[in-house]
Amino acid sequence: MDEKHIRARLLERRAELVRLSALSAQARDTVTLDQQSVGRLSRMDAMQGQAMAQATEVQRSNELLRIEAALVRLDDGEYGLCVVCGEAIAPKRLEVDPSATVCIDCAG
Repeated sequence: MDEKHIRARLLERRAELVRLSALSAQARDTVTLDQQSVGRLSRMDAMQGQAMAQATEVQRSNELLRIEAALVRLDDGEYGLCVVCGEAIAPKRLEVDPSATVCIDCAG
C-alpha cells in the first residue's frame, strides 16, 4: 500500500470538497420573500433548490469527516484496518473509497 499515493488522493478530494462547498454557498442561503421579482412557484422552486444544496452540503461535510479520520489513521499506522474486526480492508475497496473504515464483511 502506497501511503503517499493514498494521502495525496485524500488531500486532493478534501480540497475538491472544500472548493465545491464554497461554490455552492450562495445556493444554500436563505430564500428571501420578494413578491415583486419571484412568483409563488418560483419561490417554491428556489426553496427546493436550497434544500437540495443544503442536503448536498451535509453529504460533503460527512465525507470531509471521513477523509480527516482516514488521514488520522494514516498518521497512526492504522489505515487499511477495519475499525470493527481489525482485519485488513481489501486494497480494491480502499482504491474505490480511500476513506473506507470497515472491511466488506463488517459492512454487510
